[in-house]
Amino acid sequence: MALRNAVMAALLEGEASGYDLAKGFDATVANFWTATPQQLYRELDRMEAEGLVAARVVEQERRPNKRLFSLTDAGRAAVRAYTAEPPGRPAVVRDELLVKVQCADAGDIGAVRAAVAERMEWATAKLARYERIRQRLLAGRSEEAYFAETDRIGPYLTLLRGMSFERENLQWGDLALRRLEQRAAVHGQQSE
Repeated sequence: MALRNAVMAALLEGEASGYDLAKGFDATVANFWTATPQQLYRELDRMEAEGLVAARVVEQERRPNKRLFSLTDAGRAAVRAYTAEPPGRPAVVRDELLVKVQCADAGDIGAVRAAVAERMEWATAKLARYERIRQRLLAGRSEEAYFAETDRIGPYLTLLRGMSFERENLQWGDLALRRLEQRAAVHGQQSE
């Protein structure tokens, strides 16, 4: 998947500046795509040159002018074409923590446990952030009412997937911590 597809997905929420997109990526597509602000700005420039987005300048007092981007008709057609294509191969996990866990028996189990615990803290924080977003989207409604009343269900469905992913990370982390602790105890290694 190209960054442009994630940018177009974020712009379906409405007009946004590059800064807003970079900041809002955390709230809209961070559960399945990440990008640096520099990557976003470069992609927005390319997309504008290709006619997928249009930019308008908003003059501001005491601050630099900002450009607001929105999808063009060509951009919306690109979204339709993209969603009609079969998805690529499933994501491949490339996670340095898992390499460390793979090496734990020959390495520093205490350090590996600390890394797993840190990852669990990160997953807990992400899950809490996702829950706040979920509550904001629901706005006091049940999920059934939300699905019946909202114009767009995609953001909620991807949010649920991100929440599921983080819950699974916590479940795995709990299991890994217990097993690493047992291994350290059996082999007389100090653990944290």
